[in-house]
Amino acid sequence: MKSILVPYDFSKEAEYALQLAQEFAAKAACKLKLVHVIEIPTTQHFNTIGEVTLEDSYVDKIFMTEMVEKRKEQMKALEELHREKPYQFSTKILYGNPYAGIASEISEIKADLVVMGSKGSSGLEELLIGSNTEKVVRLSKCPVITVKQPIHTERIKNIVFASDFSENSKKVIHELKDLQTLLGAELSLVKINTPNSFENSLVSKKNMKAFIKANDLTNVKVEIFNSGSEEEGILEYADDVDADMIAMATHGRTGLMHLLGGSIAEDVVNAAVRPVWTMKFK
Repeated sequence: MKSILVPYDFSKEAEYALQLAQEFAAKAACKLKLVHVIEIPTTQHFNTIGEVTLEDSYVDKIFMTEMVEKRKEQMKALEELHREKPYQFSTKILYGNPYAGIASEISEIKADLVVMGSKGSSGLEELLIGSNTEKVVRLSKCPVITVKQPIHTERIKNIVFASDFSENSKKVIHELKDLQTLLGAELSLVKINTPNSFENSLVSKKNMKAFIKANDLTNVKVEIFNSGSEEEGILEYADDVDADMIAMATHGRTGLMHLLGGSIAEDVVNAAVRPVWTMKFK
């Protein structure tokens, strides 16, 4: 792990994410970058030299100017706080759409991990627009850890990896294996059996043992858990074993396919209290 990105909006959840990312950066001796995106009002346009011009009232322009200056001061203060840390720390302010800014920064710094706060969303809000966190989870090229509560790396000793252990799972397990090694954690592999997606236990165990052998996994255990749905089963099993983190792969569907099929990973990110590690199939 060489580079960690933290999208930061000054919320308490973002602060929890930053604290966790600091501990990861110290353990891995890697770069840590914090990015803050300032959303430009929808009544914007660009002048001939590319500057953003607000068409709102004079009061709105003053408010935006003051907010930008305040954020610059806050970011500078954060840089000062991290000056003597055992990792390289930097900050950046972007303007515009939050998801687009975060995605651009992931690519620019070739991030190996994104750690971000999440408030979760549900119901109509989730159906219509989702959250920036959901979009990053769905489309990020690197693993994403979402955080809702304070968590420290020394407390992450049991990671639940929920999967069907198909070929797609093999595309993300090596990244999760690196995290497991960094944390010295046990990996609990769980197959969720549901009425609509039932698999014989003997078949499941055979596939899981083959998965362990093929990927040279150690400090690992396997479990088959029955539930009404995949999402419920993952959350219930994590509660049952008092897991410290949930890990999943996500298909990264967009548009109509996402609207029709949804994403179990995004649903778990929204509902889980525990931190959730996700990675899109490559």
